[in-house]
Amino acid sequence: MKPSSSPSSREAKRRSRPSSPTRVREQSSISSGIGFEPTASRSRLSPSTTLLDDTDLVTELQDYANSDPNPRSFPYAVKQQCWEKADKIKGRDPDRWRRDALGNTVFRKLVGCPGCLCHDYDHIIPYSKGGKSTLENCQVLQATVNRSKGNRTDLSKAELIQKSSYCRVSGRDMDLLELSAYGNVRRGPDSGGCRIQ
Repeated sequence: MKPSSSPSSREAKRRSRPSSPTRVREQSSISSGIGFEPTASRSRLSPSTTLLDDTDLVTELQDYANSDPNPRSFPYAVKQQCWEKADKIKGRDPDRWRRDALGNTVFRKLVGCPGCLCHDYDHIIPYSKGGKSTLENCQVLQATVNRSKGNRTDLSKAELIQKSSYCRVSGRDMDLLELSAYGNVRRGPDSGGCRIQ
């Protein structure tokens, strides 16, 4: 059986332990004799400027400043524009459904999975071969095709189509997917159906 410490000793330990990084900084600056006043500095400095004494943060800021201006993955804004660039599917909401560069149907919510409706944002010229993460080098591509393509540039469109995961998706299937993912079904402006006013 473990001997229990008295309540007063537990409370003293709790008081002596810092409960936040701010308290650690306050205690270290007070003990170092700097004359740090936490309330005064917080009012005139932003949190990021008070943290510059931390070596971890300085290292992180240096890493950010030296970071690659051409990231391996596409920035969010480029992905949005790349989706807009892909072909629309008649009668379907273009924010949810598109055709990839090979004509495969893809669903917006399914990204990076191995299914036939899943897509990736593909570097047309592979990143490993100097391709940039820009809109001009981006295409929506079925995920299985993108994985089989890898960093090869010598594959023809016909060869890539052969690597596509084929699946026949009916309008009813699409409705069910939309309903489960979004909670509703939206038709595109060109659906030709009745409009409720």
